[in-house]
Amino acid sequence: MPVQKQITIQFKVEIKTFYIEAESKPDAGYFLFAYRIKLTNEGNQSAQLMSRHWIITDAYDQTEEVRGAGVVGLQPKISAGQSFEYESVCPLSTSSGSMKGFYQFVSDQGESFEVEIREFYLIAPTALH
Repeated sequence: MPVQKQITIQFKVEIKTFYIEAESKPDAGYFLFAYRIKLTNEGNQSAQLMSRHWIITDAYDQTEEVRGAGVVGLQPKISAGQSFEYESVCPLSTSSGSMKGFYQFVSDQGESFEVEIREFYLIAPTALH
């Protein structure tokens, strides 16, 4: 009897954030942040990132939800052991806030699953007193 290989789907999400001072206008309540995300497929099968769902919260606890296909105009297929990295921006009306959410993937077997994006913080240096 052949041994069946256990299929695992696991993604590691790494995030770095940056404040873009040159494009921010604090006096007008406009703070621009960039974030770089690296998704690493630590499982043993390929999966395609189909959509994203962000929950963005500013310092006044105002929340905005953003949903869309893929990321930065792409729906990348990430093979087992491979990574995909992208950078995007998030404007806020306050000097600090946070983002969290999830990515929706589809495996090679057609199974849909979510990968959580744990909450991370966007903080302008001026927000730190």
